[in-house]
Amino acid sequence: MGRQPGWLVTQTGRPAMRSPGRPPVRRDVERAFWVKIAEGLTSEEAAIACGVSGPVGSRWFRERGGMPCIELSPSTGRYLSFAEREEIALLHVQNLGVRAIARKIGRSPSTISRELRRNAATRNGKLKYRAGVAQWKAELAARRPKTPKLVANEQLCRYVQDRLAGKVHSADGSVLGPPTATWKGRNRPRRQDRVWATAWSPEQISKRLQVDFPGDVTMRISHEAIYQALYIQSRGALKRELVACLRTGRALRVPRARSQQRATGHVTPEVVIGERPSEAEDRVVPGHWEGDLIIGTERSAIGTVVERTSRFTILVHLPRQVGWRERPPAKNGPALGGYGAASMRAALVDSFAVMPEQIRRSLTWDRGKELSAHAEFTQQTGSSDFRGLGSTNA
Repeated sequence: MGRQPGWLVTQTGRPAMRSPGRPPVRRDVERAFWVKIAEGLTSEEAAIACGVSGPVGSRWFRERGGMPCIELSPSTGRYLSFAEREEIALLHVQNLGVRAIARKIGRSPSTISRELRRNAATRNGKLKYRAGVAQWKAELAARRPKTPKLVANEQLCRYVQDRLAGKVHSADGSVLGPPTATWKGRNRPRRQDRVWATAWSPEQISKRLQVDFPGDVTMRISHEAIYQALYIQSRGALKRELVACLRTGRALRVPRARSQQRATGHVTPEVVIGERPSEAEDRVVPGHWEGDLIIGTERSAIGTVVERTSRFTILVHLPRQVGWRERPPAKNGPALGGYGAASMRAALVDSFAVMPEQIRRSLTWDRGKELSAHAEFTQQTGSSDFRGLGSTNA
């Protein structure tokens, strides 16, 4: 004879729960992983620190767009943890009663009774308590799924998607962005892949909705929700290719602690901005310069050098090197794009060689690797007072 209909509800107090296959990662492990990411560790290092493999951590980071989907604050202890469920399973196998188990782990007997009944494994028609299955059932029942706005509201999704793609609709018609190459799924799309000329930012879209639809409260969305729809693969409301339209061009979020870990290999204590002459701060004495590198489409680049007192600006020409696009770039080889350390040093030396020595006092640059040859640059200018500072940050 088969089992009576509804036997599972009678035994466990809840309907059957469809198994997703392999049990997902436990929340405590996932929470520990994202805490390590927030501390600045890489995805591989954070995964190993949590007891999983490096490739698994990389997959978690990629699928969630570099941003946690759960609360990172520690558990309050209101609900049973996985360690407590393991203890319950061990004590239950030893045929201890509900009240004896409750006394040993410091929980209410009703909590233990309900746990053994509701979260037990039901394979073969029998209730058998296993900690792993119980944890999976508890986390599955605790989920509160909420349909994203961009999924539920087709008009809002179309509005956001058109503006992210660079299609700006107005009374005069439609202005399309420049033609771009197909995004190849890189972690950070190249500039020629980005619709950065006319594409709207998520914050612009969020603010503009209040102007275009002042009386429709359903046409409202925060810029953070737009970012999550792009970054998190499980949301799937917007096309993944639209990350190429973002101003940063990032396909993944960069944790704040990791973004602050900037390489400073060529910036020594002797060439930080704090060592710049004090006369450069008040802009009274001419001869103190500040420079930067501008990278455009097709990886083209040009250097800018501005004199602090007169605001006189020099554009430093950075031509392509011999072999550009004729042979593949070699690892640790010369930068053929025209803005490597050697190319930048030579271009700056040529630009400053024609200047009077009285207006060649100091040059301040940022931490970009293009000025990593600042020591040779200082030496080749032929002035002992000229210093190539390596940072605009103290």
